[in-house]
Amino acid sequence: MDGIKNKDVEGLKFEELTEIVELVRNIHEFDFSNYSNASLKRRFERLLISNHWDIIDLKTKITNEPKFLDFLIREITVNVTEMFRDPDFYNSLILNVLPYLESYQRIKVWNAGVSSGEELYSFTILFKDSNLYKKSFFYGTDINTKVLEVAKNGIYPIKTMKLFAESYTKTNLKSSFSEYFTTEYQHSIINSELKKNCLFSVHNLISDSVFNEFQLVSCRNVLIYFDQELQLKVVNLLIDSLCLFGFLCLGSKEVIRNPEALIRLKVIDSKQNIYQKIK
Repeated sequence: MDGIKNKDVEGLKFEELTEIVELVRNIHEFDFSNYSNASLKRRFERLLISNHWDIIDLKTKITNEPKFLDFLIREITVNVTEMFRDPDFYNSLILNVLPYLESYQRIKVWNAGVSSGEELYSFTILFKDSNLYKKSFFYGTDINTKVLEVAKNGIYPIKTMKLFAESYTKTNLKSSFSEYFTTEYQHSIINSELKKNCLFSVHNLISDSVFNEFQLVSCRNVLIYFDQELQLKVVNLLIDSLCLFGFLCLGSKEVIRNPEALIRLKVIDSKQNIYQKIK
């Protein structure tokens, strides 16, 4: 398989890791082979260590437990997100993207790899502050059903909201961050008004197809976990999901270098890797 190179993995031999990936693909039709080797290595090792399993235990569960795939996806896929992570990204949206979106009668936004929803709710706040929320609808998708439930509920620990508030203050938004949630005991709950225009659902960037046409697609800190072949496949899916002159937002850590994809895009912000579809 192209996704796993021929070398031993700490705690796992190459042959064992290859067998695990092939077993998952053959039994559950889910393919990990194009995930970044380094990331896949760390996460399978962590899975074995944290559950005190050996390779036989893992293979047995993959083979004999139909619901084990859901657990495996939760453990192997990456789910790290924050509200207003990288404030410069949001400031760039305010400056370069939102004024263009004002011309649309309806705006559809897709946050691919939404995880537990913090970034999508950041978008709803951004659009609310810019008077665009009422004519906008927000889709958040992920392959991990557990984190999607967290996103739907919009309930986060108070201590993390305090950290998010620090990032929020570095954006150019007018409103107070506290206007957008209520606090009960040790948790903060996103206001229902910000939830009503949101839909969270399962979507696999690797195997699923385009499901709508969007004015803005955000997919930050996702592509870095894929190999180059899969990155290009996903980037083309994201571009195909945009309307003409729609915006693709990848963030500061993920740049498009493939000429096949770049010919379809105009660079709007080279630091935050924000692109506009031109063909």
